[in-house]
Amino acid sequence: MDFLIKTYQNLLKSLQQQDFLFRPFKDYSTKSENKTIFLRHDVDKLPENSLRVAQIEYKLGITGTYYFRMVPESYHEKIILKIAALGHEIGYHYEDLTLAKGNFTAAIESFQQHLEKLRTLCPVTTACMHGSPKSPWDSRDLWKKYNYRDYGITGEPYFDIDFSKVLYLTDTGRRWDGDKVSVRDKVSGSDNNLQNRFSFFKTTDIIHAAETGNLPDNIMITIHPQRWTDKPLPWIKELIWQNAKNVVKRWFFVGRR
Repeated sequence: MDFLIKTYQNLLKSLQQQDFLFRPFKDYSTKSENKTIFLRHDVDKLPENSLRVAQIEYKLGITGTYYFRMVPESYHEKIILKIAALGHEIGYHYEDLTLAKGNFTAAIESFQQHLEKLRTLCPVTTACMHGSPKSPWDSRDLWKKYNYRDYGITGEPYFDIDFSKVLYLTDTGRRWDGDKVSVRDKVSGSDNNLQNRFSFFKTTDIIHAAETGNLPDNIMITIHPQRWTDKPLPWIKELIWQNAKNVVKRWFFVGRR
């Protein structure tokens, strides 16, 4: 059974045993280690799951980045403060162009207001787009008109990581080869040799690749903590719901784009 907390712990430990060092995204431009994993968490919902994951990582001596949306199902001030206190980076998981229904002026005002609110809790220097698969608007398009660096944001993974040199692994779609059912959370392309060389379906596939030395030296791993649980009912609910979503996204949203 995949997407259990124990399985996630095994993934982290297997990577540590292969001398990978974990870093938050804010350290991307200053990395010096040969084998580095930039650990990203998209807190789309169920923030209490993110706290559990953050505590597990803390016990293993691992730090990463937690991106929070500014919607009730994600934004939870007490949990944000607890995760930050464990040494993890807090970032903004923005979707302002979707929230503003494509109005760029309203979207940049919303972005600035949300960023300021999050910064009352802790420093925020990086931001990452939330995919909003049902939305016709891609919030990354906001930066065709504005510059996120003008708002104190030093990095955005989709713009600032060279994915021809950094392997991107994400559990989008509750699988590790979810690019076929993902609307926006993907970086692969026919001209991206690094991304095309590696394909995993289960978490154990990545563990095996780590144990046999078949992973590149630089990786970004994106985790959606709401998917990872040892509780039977939430696990089954997430399995059924995500499989249904994958069908809808593949046929009605991915195909259209």
